[in-house]
Amino acid sequence: MVLCFLVHTVGPVSALSSGESRVLYSRAFGPDEGFRSERDRELSPDERRLLQKEKAAVVARQVRSAVALSREASDRQLVELMPGDEALALQEADSGVVRLRAGEPFSEETSALWLGVQSLGFTLVCEPHENLLLAEGTLRNLTRHCLEHLHMLGQGSEVLLRSNRIDALLSRLLPHGQLLFLNHRFAQSLEKEVLAYMAK
Repeated sequence: MVLCFLVHTVGPVSALSSGESRVLYSRAFGPDEGFRSERDRELSPDERRLLQKEKAAVVARQVRSAVALSREASDRQLVELMPGDEALALQEADSGVVRLRAGEPFSEETSALWLGVQSLGFTLVCEPHENLLLAEGTLRNLTRHCLEHLHMLGQGSEVLLRSNRIDALLSRLLPHGQLLFLNHRFAQSLEKEVLAYMAK
């Protein structure tokens, strides 16, 4: 099962210092971790929400570090792409997996799959036994739709204003945090459904 999906910054953004990462969108799936530990059961809903935001920020920072290391190791120059180059941006995206130990930030060990597209990071946090190949395919599909329909490569990205569209994508491509095995026909049907919704 997928525990959460994040869209965050991984590269230099003018409003942030060089080492910072900002979470632009996050969505958690499954039971609230606050109910798992005795200590956190007494937290109010606002405190639980704040705890969830802190966990997302920790994951975003760890992924930002992994992206920076990957880009430094590959020694490729990052070429700024414009809207309309979404397919090329996705093809040239850095990708990887970060193992998050128990307590950093989730109570159990998890895996964070990430794609670094320009200055944006797209991350799926999965349970350790999850099929990572299937998760990567789902992450690439989600990222492609986000880039194409939310115009995330250009200035003034609409990700903050269009979070309902990301929610709709997640409800179709990752229902309740469950990864879907898709045959070709079902994938085409799902693609048509997503395109029809995004055209609204």
